[in-house]
Amino acid sequence: MLLEVSNLVTEFALRDGVLRAVQGVSFQLDRGQILGLVGESGSGKSVTGFSILGLIDPPGRIAGGSVKFDGRELVAAPESELRALRGKRIAMIFQDPMMTLNPVLSVETQMVETVLAHEKASRSVARARAIDALGRVGIASPEERLAQYPHQFSGGMRQRVAIAIALLHSPDLIIADEPTTALDVTVQGQILYEMQKLVREVGSALIWITHDLAVIAGLADRVAVMYAGRIVEEGAVDDVLESPAHPYTRGLLDSVPANNVGSRRLNQIPGMTPSLLKLSAGCAFRDRCSYAQARCKQMPELAVHGAAKVRCHFPLPAAVAVGAA
Repeated sequence: MLLEVSNLVTEFALRDGVLRAVQGVSFQLDRGQILGLVGESGSGKSVTGFSILGLIDPPGRIAGGSVKFDGRELVAAPESELRALRGKRIAMIFQDPMMTLNPVLSVETQMVETVLAHEKASRSVARARAIDALGRVGIASPEERLAQYPHQFSGGMRQRVAIAIALLHSPDLIIADEPTTALDVTVQGQILYEMQKLVREVGSALIWITHDLAVIAGLADRVAVMYAGRIVEEGAVDDVLESPAHPYTRGLLDSVPANNVGSRRLNQIPGMTPSLLKLSAGCAFRDRCSYAQARCKQMPELAVHGAAKVRCHFPLPAAVAVGAA
């Protein structure tokens, strides 16, 4: 198994209390697999990705659990060890490309130095790889664009450069934090195709963090749905998206316009995501759930239900289809 995340807990010490952004998250990922990590803003999916790479800065910290990459424990690993892995064997694509790009260095300098930081290669070889990577993400005239600086690119083009940098070493694991949000549909499709191609040809594993279920449906092998810092449903993408067992998963799918029936008013999940500083005991979704009962005041375990795992005392039967009344 390439990646094993077990009971991961990440918290932030704030003035108003301790905010647990990730609470007991566990999943596994092998080479050549794509996991979609889905949820609303504030569900903890991005913090989970940052935690895997050890990118949690004070006042945040990993308070518990384990992250094993290729058998190596990453939690509390020395920074020098993590730095050697980042970019080479584990790459992260951020939602904001300027978290990757340095505004005062040319794209060529940044890409060539990225290659040379992890490999003994000539600058000409590194430059050729940079040109190839830019072409793979759809940047026209890559040799000319290589000499330019980030401010000379549009937001979408900067994101493509950041993705190209992540692909330079064909890493074992890629963590992509909503990287195609700023891209148009055509370019998004191209990027998704390149990601799938890399997974097939090189055997890279991919964690795709997003709120877009349509992307996950066409990209991922498995999906994990997060809510208030916990995974509430996990399974094969077809099983989860076609027959969701958690009321929150079904609510997400019902709120997608493509799943709406005829001219019926679009379904919405009532209420708001609760504050992670003020979570009461039990299921965090119960105040928004039409199926909630007294038992929901106790936290359910993530247990096998049919073909998936579900954190719910009253999982939905398979007969309750997406879009049903």
